[in-house]
Amino acid sequence: MAPRSSTSAPLLLSFLFHLLLLLLHSANPNPSPNTRRVYSRRPIRFAEELIGDLNLLPGIEEVEGGDAIEGFSSPRLVERRLRLPILGDIGSEISVEQLGHHAGYYRLEHTHGARMFYFFFESRGKSSDPVVIWLTGGPGCSSELALFYENGPFKIADNMSLIWNDYGWDKASNLIYVDQPTGTGFSYTTDLRDFRFGEKGIANDLYDFLQAFFTEHPDYLKNDFYITGESYAGHYIPAAAERVYRGNKEKERLHINLKGFAIGNGLTDPAIQYGAYADYALEMGVIGQDAHNTIDKIYPACKLGIQLCGSSGVISCAASYILCNSIFTSILLLAGNINYYDIRKKCEGSLCYDFSNMEKFLNEKYVRNALGVGDRKFISCNPLVYEAMITDWMKNLEVGIPTLIDDGIKLLVYAGEYDLICNWLGNFRWVNSMEWSGQKTFAESPMAPFTVDGKKAGLIKAYGPLSFLKVHDAGHMVPMDQPKAALAMLRRWMNGSLTEDQSIVMAADA
Repeated sequence: MAPRSSTSAPLLLSFLFHLLLLLLHSANPNPSPNTRRVYSRRPIRFAEELIGDLNLLPGIEEVEGGDAIEGFSSPRLVERRLRLPILGDIGSEISVEQLGHHAGYYRLEHTHGARMFYFFFESRGKSSDPVVIWLTGGPGCSSELALFYENGPFKIADNMSLIWNDYGWDKASNLIYVDQPTGTGFSYTTDLRDFRFGEKGIANDLYDFLQAFFTEHPDYLKNDFYITGESYAGHYIPAAAERVYRGNKEKERLHINLKGFAIGNGLTDPAIQYGAYADYALEMGVIGQDAHNTIDKIYPACKLGIQLCGSSGVISCAASYILCNSIFTSILLLAGNINYYDIRKKCEGSLCYDFSNMEKFLNEKYVRNALGVGDRKFISCNPLVYEAMITDWMKNLEVGIPTLIDDGIKLLVYAGEYDLICNWLGNFRWVNSMEWSGQKTFAESPMAPFTVDGKKAGLIKAYGPLSFLKVHDAGHMVPMDQPKAALAMLRRWMNGSLTEDQSIVMAADA
């Protein structure tokens, strides 16, 4: 980020003025009873207390590297093959018992007591298929949300058994789901010093996990490796990709065959994406022109706050979190009971969807026994992890991407067209404005149809290692709304082109 000049003084005063108004409003909120907020008041109160006390982080240093903690047992994977009640067959001669379904914990090497939980599903195709890891956002939401409702091998039936997902991503890859950061899903720690407040510690923990995973499964080291995910994973994924890339370059440990990373409806460059909220809401008819003009006046101060977050530290990061999210909550106040993950729908349930079957299933005693998690209760999203990451929210994770793509590491950014919270317009803008060696050619490249079975399913913009895909008839969770298109997207992208290849389609459907 460029340093702040004296000409920024009026904007700085505006930023502080807007923040003061928001703090006063937050102290005595009076929202419409029919309006749901994506951000609970609890994190906002948390941020306000941090600002007021000038004590933004606990007096704890993250363990970023070095030797394993003395007295801590050497890192290892504790995994088991899964045998859960599954209805129906998979349409092949392979039995459930022959499929490699694993789950377990890994004790993270450079922590005081963190244990990271994961699922691993061997490909329903070939063992040589790429290894794909999926990260769900939140922050603090479990990747099991994606496993059971988006792109996992199976879904949860009403009778609490599992049914096969015809479009699970394990049909094209060896698939890993990880509960991260520590404290998410079934992952936990015995020491609060293992909680993370930024991407450096999170990326280091994930790198340790991957090193242990490939040590346990060396046969997959030669496979191509891809990092994928959605939502707040727009922060996690670039940081993780950069960490793996750096580890490979510096020959730290095992070489991981990183080929690319994909971000679905993510938050990556807040300074650009928050500027797209009012424009997207106006374009989609969520708000009118007058409301757009009023809400858009908040953005200059928001943008300055994000710039200060990048240069001045945690106070401005927490403050900009409050100020910038007032843009989003202002839209919600006008929109009423809208599902901010899919503006075609109403918001029903704590996450605007009913995911209760998953929590019931994962808290069943026989399931916990099968997974080896003991009596640990599963919750979909952990508010403590969310709150711990407030000062990370407005950080720009685009900055490390150009180095990766200039070295041939592929990036796919895709977005469902009906998502408000991480909308396609904001994602398109940051991808289009990113400075890299192919920026000019990418920006000049036309949008082309993305087709599935010969039918238009979206729009593609691509050049070299960079691809952007706007997915039609989908919200925030593209693999849930358009499972067939999502699997086709993954398969084609890993094969080198998002355009439809009839030979690949025929082979996939065989």
